[in-house]
Amino acid sequence: QVQLVESGGGLVQSGGSLRLSCAASGRTFSSSAMGWFRQAPGKEREFVAFINWSGYYADSVKGRFTISRDNAKNTVYLQMNSLKPEDTAVYYCAAFTGGIYYNTNNYAYWGQGTQVTVSS
Repeated sequence: QVQLVESGGGLVQSGGSLRLSCAASGRTFSSSAMGWFRQAPGKEREFVAFINWSGYYADSVKGRFTISRDNAKNTVYLQMNSLKPEDTAVYYCAAFTGGIYYNTNNYAYWGQGTQVTVSS
């Protein structure tokens, strides 16, 4: 059984930064590709970033967000800079199971999410 716990969300002004963390347990983390997704009120969950040996990003966050991992700590991070009000959402991390990395159906063991709110 894999457990994922996100943290680091909060309220920040436009242009500010936050770093989200996703702590994993119950699996050989170093071999797991991981993803970050987000869901805003009334919208579908959308892909944000993915990491295996490299990082891949949604166009909407490219150049502002950076995904990284610390295998010794079994943790994946999402550094979010130059935040915009449209980045407001609940952010989730998940373990990739294979296939297309930006498809939510190809992930398992979702965390509970962490709220990010960006004020204008």
